[in-house]
Amino acid sequence: MNLLRMAVAATLAALMSVAVVLPASAARVYNADTNSWEEPVARTASKVSTTNPIPKEIVDYATDYKVGTIIVETSERRLYLVLEGGKALKYGIGVGRDGFRWSGQHTITRVAEWPGWTPPEAMRKRVPDLPAYMPGGPDNPLGARALYIGSTLYRIHGTSEPWTIGQAVSSGCIRLTNDDVIDLYDRVHVGALVVVRQ
Repeated sequence: MNLLRMAVAATLAALMSVAVVLPASAARVYNADTNSWEEPVARTASKVSTTNPIPKEIVDYATDYKVGTIIVETSERRLYLVLEGGKALKYGIGVGRDGFRWSGQHTITRVAEWPGWTPPEAMRKRVPDLPAYMPGGPDNPLGARALYIGSTLYRIHGTSEPWTIGQAVSSGCIRLTNDDVIDLYDRVHVGALVVVRQ
């Protein structure tokens, strides 16, 4: 009788563990950096940290650009917001990977909180199982805020993957941690100049 109880208990424990594991392993998350769907279990505990690997700071910054200009130094993987008195607020950023980097000058044409995302057609061709649209929220690749750059497909946006800051990982967009993009969003307005340098 004890053997029967032990067998039933072991079977129930196994079924419960499968029931707990299956939903987590079945749900895949889209990673816009790699243009692929990933299993959440592929992320290590160290990558789930919410701390910013490159904290923002106020620095000396000599420039002829006016206050409120955003300057992206792609090779440095830093974004500077020009302040008064020869200063700038410096943020760590993730930039475009090889083949997706760009440079130029545009203005911010739109800003959004928890924006939805419509993957570009070229990206959907590379990753056919991408949805046509992803609503805004914590799982959206655009993160907490987005600043739309001119008429380009590029944005300055947040990410819930802070470990990607300081890396060349995106398809051309400039990413900040969600905390930093909220801070930048609160300081910048539509019409602000964006200068992206290689």
